[in-house]
Amino acid sequence: MNFTAINQTDDCSYYTCPEKSLSTAVYVILYISLTSIVFVTVCGNLIIIISVCHFKQLHTPANMLILSMAVSDFLIGAFVMPPALLQLIESCWIFTRVFCAWYLLTAYFLTSVSIYNVALIAVDRYFALSKPFLYTKTVSVSTMCIVILCDWGVWLSYNIALQYPNLKSLDRASCSKGCFHVVNDVWSMIDLVLSFVFPLSVIIILYVLVFFIAKKHATAIRELNSHNRASKNMSDSMKSERKAAKVLGIVVSVFVACLLPYFLYSVLGSVVEIEVESLHKFLMLLYLNSAINPVIYAVFYPWFRRSVKVILTLQIFSNDSHLINIL
Repeated sequence: MNFTAINQTDDCSYYTCPEKSLSTAVYVILYISLTSIVFVTVCGNLIIIISVCHFKQLHTPANMLILSMAVSDFLIGAFVMPPALLQLIESCWIFTRVFCAWYLLTAYFLTSVSIYNVALIAVDRYFALSKPFLYTKTVSVSTMCIVILCDWGVWLSYNIALQYPNLKSLDRASCSKGCFHVVNDVWSMIDLVLSFVFPLSVIIILYVLVFFIAKKHATAIRELNSHNRASKNMSDSMKSERKAAKVLGIVVSVFVACLLPYFLYSVLGSVVEIEVESLHKFLMLLYLNSAINPVIYAVFYPWFRRSVKVILTLQIFSNDSHLINIL
């Protein structure tokens, strides 16, 4: 993930956050609102994780990608959003430089994984719609799990290498007004292409193709509806795939809407001087996507609503609860 190279340090032993003109009531409202966002992010994605892991009906290749995205969103909500929210409210970094390095590594890694989860979802939906029989034959839950583990492993290794210079500089006697990653122009461009340009291009191209395939399927469904029962089964399957593509298309659209402003602002940072507070706001918009995804699932996926009911009523602890029909 490409963060703008901003280095705000002074030769001092400590740094005091600037005094705010906000009243206590406004502070309280801000903290309550932002805490609510973290709560929704953590709890919403935790429900998705429990649902996909527990209920046997949800053990499908496509849902493994949803599980991977929910895990990355859950970790962003638990470990990345709280420090980012505090930095947004206080306008400075109130933690240690060691914690800053850990925070940056975690934020870069999880955001990169999240971006490529969405790209893999686009690839999965395109493959499922364009080659349904080949997809069913070649793509299994275990195969998808291997792909997901490779995705997480590659991006963990990449971000450790990217963060290594930051880890080496922790012994510098400086106080930090903000927690940002400083990279040279070459690495910045490489990271921008790998973390944003390439996956976004894949997502846009594949979902344009998915749109045209879905239109062809709609025509085929109308023709199949006039035939026998066997054709009706195929029609139901095609409808299911089209609905999944539609919902995940909404997920992708929201993701791009949250992602694009920050990266555009980051690119402008190499041309004009950018404001740190504005960068924080765009960064929070990027993280906010992790809270929006569970809301999308709640609106469009009946299995999510049924899973919530089973979990909250504690039916999940009953015998053979993993076999409960939630579809």
